[in-house]
Amino acid sequence: MFLNTIQPAEGSKHAKRRVGRGIGSGLGKTAGRGHKGQKSRSGGFHKVGFEGGQMPLQRRLPKRGFNSLTRGDVVEVRLSELAKLPVTDVDLLVLKQAGVVSGRAKGAKLVLSGTVDRAYKLSGVLATKGAAAAIVAAGGSVGE
Repeated sequence: MFLNTIQPAEGSKHAKRRVGRGIGSGLGKTAGRGHKGQKSRSGGFHKVGFEGGQMPLQRRLPKRGFNSLTRGDVVEVRLSELAKLPVTDVDLLVLKQAGVVSGRAKGAKLVLSGTVDRAYKLSGVLATKGAAAAIVAAGGSVGE
């Protein structure tokens, strides 16, 4: 098989319907558009959701919900992920360089999930009560 010999299956393609080509075609005169009205004219269209001047449904219904622009700025980091780090002095830059948090993160918060095997010194990284207690119990420190 070569790319220049590939063809669609027999019968899978058919000629486009030609409208406005006489009575014998079945789509002569009005060409399937009916009589009069906006949709029968050339250039006759309206916006999606337009209801002829009536207040559209999407504007009649109340607004609901909220999408925070800052969602995802502070990333959760598990205690078990600290084991991937080559150093024990942990800040946001170290977490970004190790690939533990994304580059666009503006902050990180340590959560209690996993165990701590080394004494880590946290700076500029938030921690939950449980995670902070685990770090201190392992001989580390949690500073803001």
